[in-house]
Amino acid sequence: MSLTLNPTAVTFAKHLIEEGKFKNDQGHWGQHNPHTSAQNTYLSKHEMEEYGQWHLGLDMSKAEDTKGRYHFPYGDFKTVHRDGLIAAKERAAQQGYTDIEEAADKLLQLLEEQTDK
Repeated sequence: MSLTLNPTAVTFAKHLIEEGKFKNDQGHWGQHNPHTSAQNTYLSKHEMEEYGQWHLGLDMSKAEDTKGRYHFPYGDFKTVHRDGLIAAKERAAQQGYTDIEEAADKLLQLLEEQTDK
């Protein structure tokens, strides 16, 4: 599996952070990461493209209309989560996806700047 950075997700996350739609949580991403039922509920009301905006990674070998195309979630379909960005950054680093790791790091920095305002 070869993943690439999802630039649409990066732009979307930046916009949300700048609007203050983030949680500076200190918990574990597993507590906030939307489970399958939450993902399916979201998809019942939104297009797959909107679902993809919540994921920093793309698997271009998967069809556009499948959840399997999208990786490295960072939010709960309402807000960006600090712990989601940290998890994405760490997992991307472990798996060698430097572009995704760097994007998550930049988003974390932006979130921290917004927190300090």
